[in-house]
Amino acid sequence: MAGAGERVLSWGELNRAVLARQLLLERADLPVAKAVERVGGLQTQYAPSGYVGLWSRLRDFRRADLTDALTRGAIVQGWVMRCTIHMVSAADYPALTEAVREPRRTWMRRAYKEIAELDTDAVAQAVRGYLADGPRKQAEIVGRLQADGYPKVAWPCVQLWLDLVRVPPAGTWELPRAHVYGLARGRLVRPVDLERAQEVLAGRYLRGFGPASAKDLSRYAGWTIGEARAVLGRMTLRRFRDPDGGELLDVSRAPLPAADVPAPVRFLSTFDAVLLLGHATRARILPAEHRDKVFHVRRPQSVPTFLVDGRVAGTWRHSDGHVVPEPFLDLPARVRREVDEEADRLTDLVRDGRAWTGLDRT
Repeated sequence: MAGAGERVLSWGELNRAVLARQLLLERADLPVAKAVERVGGLQTQYAPSGYVGLWSRLRDFRRADLTDALTRGAIVQGWVMRCTIHMVSAADYPALTEAVREPRRTWMRRAYKEIAELDTDAVAQAVRGYLADGPRKQAEIVGRLQADGYPKVAWPCVQLWLDLVRVPPAGTWELPRAHVYGLARGRLVRPVDLERAQEVLAGRYLRGFGPASAKDLSRYAGWTIGEARAVLGRMTLRRFRDPDGGELLDVSRAPLPAADVPAPVRFLSTFDAVLLLGHATRARILPAEHRDKVFHVRRPQSVPTFLVDGRVAGTWRHSDGHVVPEPFLDLPARVRREVDEEADRLTDLVRDGRAWTGLDRT
């Protein structure tokens, strides 16, 4: 039941809210770093996904815009939320990293029991020494750790005890594998108050995916629900209810479009965060009957998708130099034209095809 004065948002309104905040209702005129902040970071286990994600969200986006931002350090890639590779702005990196540092370490200790016998400070100091003269490839770092007598778990472990970033050109469209690491330095390691850092992360989530519940935030950040509630309790927020009566919290002045606002065709790449976690269920973006066509335990990554009217309506592939959409069901002629026209525009972005070797199917 809604409390006095609490507005109940329909599922359609919640769908449009997420799409608006993810810049998927209308392409924005924003610098790439500001866009990445606006959408709560880009999940980029496969680096070219970030390029497709920004192309679908920004007006006149070019691949060089993101490569340049990565090369200049305006955007960095590293383990952030949920021990997953994200592209985030350099301005946000210190707060987002601090906000999840201890929860990520707790998760790692549960996942790898042998950490209890590992001197994590010594491992961090060793890797800091390896990288003192500059970035190195992952294989070289792992080899040196093994040569110095550390177990295999030392490598994934150290990334939570030492702030490391992927170093371009590794992790760009031109060289997708993000396998070159360097020490986070300068403004990336400025001191941040923990409570302030947590509020920055919560605010980024709500601005990018809200209105949301404490459970939604906890899954996004890797916090417990209790930790998420404590952070939200310190913030001045709007309160809503979903149609089932669940509490939703939100920052002020974030968009809440009507349920019937038009949602144009949009193409998404692998592991686009708009399809993940609690907000995807709340916004009904990925229909349950199509979920196993996008995510499956036998696939190392999700399948690129496209949205029609704010919901996943098919997948796409890159074949013989063209983006080829594959709808789940027959589409009306007008909608199919819109899908094909957007596919042609995306083809211009991926024309050389080199970044898509792993996704090509001919």
